Amino acid sequence: MPIRTRSTTLRMLAMAATAALTAALLTPAVAHSDPRESRPVYSYGNAIREAVWVDTGLDGDSDGKTDRVAVDIVRPRELAAQGRKIPVIMDASPYYSCCGRGNESQKKTYDAHGNVVQMPLFYDNYFVPRGYAFVGVDLAGTNRSDGCVDVGGRSDIQSAKAVVDWLNGRAKGYTSRTGTARAKATWTNGKTGMIGKSWDGTIANGVAATGVKGLKTIVPISAISSWYDYYFAKGAPFGDTPEGLSDYVESPAARAKCGAVQQKIAEGSPLSGDWTPFWTERDYAKDARKVKASVFVIHGQADLNVRPKHFGQWWDALAKRGVERKIWLSQTGHVDPFDFRRAAWVDTLHRWFDHELLGYDNGIDRAPMADIERHPDKWVTSATWPPRTTHTVSLRPGTGAQPGVGTLGLRKQSGTETFTDDPDLGETDWSARIDSPTPGKAGFTTKPLSKALRVSGSSTVTVTATPSTSTAHLTAVLVDLGPDTIRNYADSGEGITTLTGRTCWGPSTTGDSSCFRSTRAKTIDVGFTVFSRGWADLGNHATATHGVPLVPGRPYTITLDLHASDHVIPAGHRLALIVAGTDGDLIEPPSTTPTLKLDLSRTTARVPLVGGAGAFAQATAGIVAATPAPSLLHGVRAPRAGQRIPGAV
Repeated sequence: MPIRTRSTTLRMLAMAATAALTAALLTPAVAHSDPRESRPVYSYGNAIREAVWVDTGLDGDSDGKTDRVAVDIVRPRELAAQGRKIPVIMDASPYYSCCGRGNESQKKTYDAHGNVVQMPLFYDNYFVPRGYAFVGVDLAGTNRSDGCVDVGGRSDIQSAKAVVDWLNGRAKGYTSRTGTARAKATWTNGKTGMIGKSWDGTIANGVAATGVKGLKTIVPISAISSWYDYYFAKGAPFGDTPEGLSDYVESPAARAKCGAVQQKIAEGSPLSGDWTPFWTERDYAKDARKVKASVFVIHGQADLNVRPKHFGQWWDALAKRGVERKIWLSQTGHVDPFDFRRAAWVDTLHRWFDHELLGYDNGIDRAPMADIERHPDKWVTSATWPPRTTHTVSLRPGTGAQPGVGTLGLRKQSGTETFTDDPDLGETDWSARIDSPTPGKAGFTTKPLSKALRVSGSSTVTVTATPSTSTAHLTAVLVDLGPDTIRNYADSGEGITTLTGRTCWGPSTTGDSSCFRSTRAKTIDVGFTVFSRGWADLGNHATATHGVPLVPGRPYTITLDLHASDHVIPAGHRLALIVAGTDGDLIEPPSTTPTLKLDLSRTTARVPLVGGAGAFAQATAGIVAATPAPSLLHGVRAPRAGQRIPGAV
């Protein structure tokens, strides 16, 4: 019998403890067990770093060969040595070489063997030591991948879906871009979670909408749910084109091959704003019935790049099909939660992945469904979203004592209001002069509220308008009139200021730091807050998919879809509806300069209010302060125009 020395005994105890901890970390918790979390017990510095090229089965660049997409992998070496199969966190992106990821625009870097050295963002630093693999996928036509960028179409989605298939043994992988040596994902159990901001999160939405097996959860941050709505609002153009975006992110090699694909993109997305099969292919919300993965949505309510309509229609489609889901709504613009609520975000994401990919019973599935930033850095929760007591209420505009300065209430009104489109003005100009007659808008307000009123969900505004010319664009916005301090979403940081100090989220290596620059809220004092917006081309009155010339002098009825929001109008503030023409800050003008006459008896705002019509009646009743005398109100500056790139930083 071997003799045990004290050192031998200690080593055996240490080995047993390590084995027990490893088993605990990688074995799903049984029902009703104590809360669990994965721990950082594996070496990041010694992690396996490798590259695989996965065959998508498509030949997007028409070179006679199926395209392979580059897949960079970081995974724990210890678990590979033990033969333990682990889950995967994946970020599929077009930005790894052209533009960078995150607030510091990080790009992938490689060693002499072509293995990744710097993987952008904190995901690998934080999760690999906790027993996950992290996978960064270059979309087709970008960085080290074959093929062409097709802006959310079949190639984009297949780029990532093929990798999920490979992780589950259903697709071919290779050790090089052109070689024949096969690579198999024998180290994973196939359970995959996708994450990413903007275009990256959009790909997660699109892959989930295929229903691919093995995709257990997605975390789309400021993500697109239908590409048509990124470029148009019922025919009204936002000013950019998908072929320009494709050219922006493609690798030089792809750009040399992909002219025909870009031409096809241009032909499929006409500047008229008409719906085509191109847009149907890129509408993920229509396929929400196929989604099997859970969904954790994060979106800035003031995001004027990927506008909040995207999360609203995606959320509603998922809700109808009973998909497990969670949501965070911030006051920011197009900003990652790592940069507006860092510590809470990392902790919540950690718990989410542990629950969804490791099966740990940590209670996150029983936590409130929604976290909402009510004031800068001040968050509230909601057990469900929207709250169960939310009901859509029809609010009716009415005429006032002065032209264009009307009322807003529950009773149907009569009369008309007239305004002339002025593309040099926009929502900030209209809101600032809400109590004064101006030729460019029609404004309607409640009296100051006696009780707070909460809007939660997606609103619509139906108008009947008679144009004086053959073309016309319309805007409708909901405004909270009253003083507040909000995140300055129209500033260059879109609600954050980046500081010089850093915080660290996991181990670092010489080539990949886990330390990122800290941020704080960038705020502004305002006299009004625009919290929901919508636009349309009046020529799309008969159908949202096709526009026609208007007959001057003939009335037309159209419904504008406003962005989803969760906003509280405090007691003492007023709720306003503004209807106008071109929102000069945010949409393109029509080819003419119309004057439009609104028929108020046929104009309605349908607004989701917590407590329904009763809450509105109570909030607008009682003793309240008099309506303020007309004055110039102060808000954020007009949002900047210019080319929008979804998530290029």
